[in-house]
Amino acid sequence: MLAKRIIPCLDVRSGRVVKGKNFKNIVDVDNPLTLAKFYCEEGADELVFYDITASHEDRELSIQFIKDIARFIDIPFSVGGGIKSVEDMRKILKYGADKISINSSAVKNPQLIKEGAETFGSQCIVVSVDCKKSSESWNVFINGGRIDTGIDAIGWIKEAVSLGAGEIVLNSIDSDGMKEGYDLELLEKVVNEVSVPVIASGGAGVERHFLEGALSGADGILAASVFHYGEIKISDLKAYLMDEGVAVRI
Repeated sequence: MLAKRIIPCLDVRSGRVVKGKNFKNIVDVDNPLTLAKFYCEEGADELVFYDITASHEDRELSIQFIKDIARFIDIPFSVGGGIKSVEDMRKILKYGADKISINSSAVKNPQLIKEGAETFGSQCIVVSVDCKKSSESWNVFINGGRIDTGIDAIGWIKEAVSLGAGEIVLNSIDSDGMKEGYDLELLEKVVNEVSVPVIASGGAGVERHFLEGALSGADGILAASVFHYGEIKISDLKAYLMDEGVAVRI
């Protein structure tokens, strides 16, 4: 069994890490560099940074923090928010990010996935998908969860992978920040439909939720508030998962 990755997520707005519930009620948390260094020392396998208002505000992602992060941590990290072109990707990778995460721009221009994969390799291109349940299916939302596209999430994820996405971050808007567990029904459906790694996101509240995500097929388990507020230590979480028979990196 491949080791499951534990991935703290840092939502960045105006140079600060923030967190909310269901993509709303955003509150300040900390400085991104401070948290990044802390998580690196704690044993995180990767980090994910999202500039959460770049797409909504129709502006470029702020890259100063990327330079700072790359200088001080030695684990892989991906960056997303406001990325609209291969040149945007090139700039972010140049300044030290290991992967590019695209969401709204990929939905608006699916060929961006293909262009990025052909230029930098699929391993660099992560497609993040914000999903919300509608009857018996899930719809794709864009612009930081503000706009319902009406697009079926499963179909869109399959298309993204066919275009060259090397990884999917699966964000459940319904579960985000609620600490009641990942949307396992959605996670299992996606894992069964694609052959690339799938990262579970949205809903972790206790260690058991990470175990459930891992057993449901997630290659990586992402969380924010439980790490930001010290409710779960990454070292303790990895020890727990190992005791439950889940392979993790120590």
